[in-house]
Parts: sequence; structure tokens; C-alpha cells
Amino acid sequence: MKIAILIPCYNEELTIKKVIEDFKRELPEAEIYVYDNNSKDNTSSLAGKAGALVKKEYRQGKGNVVRSMFMDIDADYYIMVDGDDTYPAEFVHKLLAPIKTGEADMVIGDRLSNGTYKSENKRAFHNLGNVMVRWFINSLFKSKINDIMTGYRAFNRTFVKSMPILSAGFEIETEMSIHALDKRFLIKELPIDYRDRPEGSFSKLNTFKDGIRVMKTIFMLFKDYKPLIFFSLWALLFLIFGLIIGIPVIIQFFETGIVPKLPSAVLAVGLVVLAMLSLICGLILDTLVQQNRRLYELYLYKVKQS
Repeated sequence: MKIAILIPCYNEELTIKKVIEDFKRELPEAEIYVYDNNSKDNTSSLAGKAGALVKKEYRQGKGNVVRSMFMDIDADYYIMVDGDDTYPAEFVHKLLAPIKTGEADMVIGDRLSNGTYKSENKRAFHNLGNVMVRWFINSLFKSKINDIMTGYRAFNRTFVKSMPILSAGFEIETEMSIHALDKRFLIKELPIDYRDRPEGSFSKLNTFKDGIRVMKTIFMLFKDYKPLIFFSLWALLFLIFGLIIGIPVIIQFFETGIVPKLPSAVLAVGLVVLAMLSLICGLILDTLVQQNRRLYELYLYKVKQS
């Protein structure tokens, strides 16, 4: 059985050698792939000297890197880990075990449940972002995933070769989690330790810019995966505003027999019409999503047989 270690990298010359050596020690039989995403330092050369298979990804963004990795690399089991040495290699056996036994299609390395991420990570807004994303996704899919955005994961071949990656940047982990939940893949979460970057190494994650992109991704995936709920909420909003504006007009009509506020009446009717159209859109798109799920299941059978 072939194991592939996938390490997306951008300017990680301070840590990449240690990450590769740690995983070679823990899994000497695995092939280690480093995809350099336009680094301006010596990441590529150091990774090659450490024994990794180094490739270039010229489209900037972690999502683009992972997309190329999933398309290019053939293996039975996959481990994805960041090249910043924040995820200890010793936990790789723990993550691989449920994949090998068939208990999970994706195993998530949970940094949050044992408190190491909160104690090690010095960027307060990152913790807040994790909490917000986790609450929203778990509410939407009625799930109980604790660490939605961790970069330490294990996958089987079926998940990797059937995952349509649309994200370009750091929102890739969120997209993976939502895809796995929606398509009913087996997910298992296991607690791992987290350590902060060594001195001199800097995170490429922009708290606000990438946070906005993650929330935008959730918004779009909410619309794509749960269109009936999405458009029903808009329909309810339009209906409420329509009634707030329209009820006084109706009351005045019954009292006086005339419509003194014609613009308000027109606006109220327009909002109610928008509510009806939103609900109809949700129903139509929900039917299409169900059809797409059926087609995806058929496609999944082909992937498993290949």
C-alpha cells in the first residue's frame, strides 16, 4: 500500500527540512511530496536535499496547490500537513490507522480539544475565526466537528480522487469539511498537539483577508449545498418586510376605502413577490442538488472500482 505525504509550501526554508526528516523517521516507506507555491527563499532546494519529491505550483494559493496534488499523485493513503512544523509527525500513525481499517475516509487532526492550539497560537482572531466557522458549519449540517480548519489530515484514495476543489486559498480546509459532510463520507476526529511556529517563521494566513474569504466560501457553499434552506431564509426575510410595510396599508384601506400610501403598497407587493420567487428558486435548486447527489454516487462507484 502506497502512502503519500503531501506538504504544500510557501517560504518555509526555516522548517521544511525538519518536517521532511520527521516524517521520514515516522514513515520511512512513504513518499514525501513538497509542492512549492512560488517561494522566494530556498524552500525547494532544501526540500530536495532532504529527500522529498519537489514540484512547482505556479497558481498562488493553498487551494490551488492541494488541487494539483490531488490530481497528480497516486497513492492508497494520503497525509496532508503544513510545512511550518506546527503539526508533530508522531501523530501520523494515529491519523492513518482509521483510514487503513476503513473506519474513515477522512481523519481530522483536532488541535483544539486538548487546548494546545489556544495556548500555543498567539493570534487571538484566529481562535475566534475557528469558533465562528465551526458553529456555522455544525449548525448547518447538524454535525459535531471540533476543528474545521486544521491543516493536518489523512485521506483514502476514494476521497482524494472524487473531491472537486474550487477554493484557491486557505479556505480549502473548510471546503473539504463541507464536502465530506454533504457527501456522507466517514469522518473521524482525533486530538493532536499543536506547536507555534519557530522564531523567525511567519504565518502566510492574513487574519482578516483570509477570514473574509473563508466566510465567503461558507456563504457560497451554503447556497450550493443547502439551497432550499438558503432561499427559504431570504423568502422569510422578504415576507417579513413586506408584511411590516403592507399591513398598515391594508388596515387603512379597510378603514377608509382608499390606498393613501401607494408607494408603500407597491413596495409591499414587490417584497412578497420576491419572497415567493425566492422560495420557488430554492425548491427548483434543491431538486437539482438531489439529482447531482445521485450522479455523484454513481461517479463514486466508478472511482472506487478504478
